[in-house]
Amino acid sequence: MTTTTATQGPATSEIDDRSAEPIVLLDDVTKSYQTGAVAVHALRGVDLQISAGEYVAIIGPSGSGKSTLMHILGCLDVASSGRYLLDGESVEELDEHDLALIRNRRIGFVFQQFHLLASLNAWRNVELPLCYAGVARTERRERALAALEKVGLADRAGHRPNELSGGQQQRVAIARALVTDPAIILADEPTGNLDSHSSEEVMRILDGLHRSGRTIVLITHEADVAEAAERVIQIRDGQVVADHGPGAPDDPAAADRLAVAKRSKQTLPRPRPTSSPPDADLTHPGWCP
Repeated sequence: MTTTTATQGPATSEIDDRSAEPIVLLDDVTKSYQTGAVAVHALRGVDLQISAGEYVAIIGPSGSGKSTLMHILGCLDVASSGRYLLDGESVEELDEHDLALIRNRRIGFVFQQFHLLASLNAWRNVELPLCYAGVARTERRERALAALEKVGLADRAGHRPNELSGGQQQRVAIARALVTDPAIILADEPTGNLDSHSSEEVMRILDGLHRSGRTIVLITHEADVAEAAERVIQIRDGQVVADHGPGAPDDPAAADRLAVAKRSKQTLPRPRPTSSPPDADLTHPGWCP
């Protein structure tokens, strides 16, 4: 029987320096959509900071704005107003090309629907972000296999998605999120399509990644899933209505860091591609060089 494992390391409290600038800073962020003659205000002045190494759950009912917030955090969408700093970089100043690089190299995504390509086996699915990043073939395979080892699926590397259970497919998706060594992992309802046993396996992996120092943001509508995080943020009607746990605004040290970060105008250099096929056909297994 396969044993589920995750990256091991010291507890977050032993490695996490929360005096540093937040890895995520939202300052009065709004997001509005126009549907015909009706304006939909999905986010209404959200202030949020997340430090490196935190495990944060964002919880709210359907229509609360949590999915819109996830899209902005993941650079899948941009705010209508306000400021978003990711690792010190002002996201709203980036063009589509640079946003794509951010998504590829600095954010790892785990979705409810897995989003695996049926024509590719597990390790080929995991290596896809490295293809976009222009990583050499041999290194891609090594890193993909290492990522699968971390989630306990080294013995399933050659299996295609239809040969894997739902829980195994989600673990492949987590390996794919890890393979680029991202600054933050965004998990959007990662247990939504899983049975209770598979859900427990996925949550154990996320907990292990957190303990090794990974920054994890979990989006969910399930209170028992949110309880796995060290900090829980509740959103309703496009606003943060509760924020509890280490790093929350009622933590005096966190409040001081937020004030400093808001005053800071410094941004980091934008990442540039080494080799990135802009029109690659991901539906064809032979496109990856």
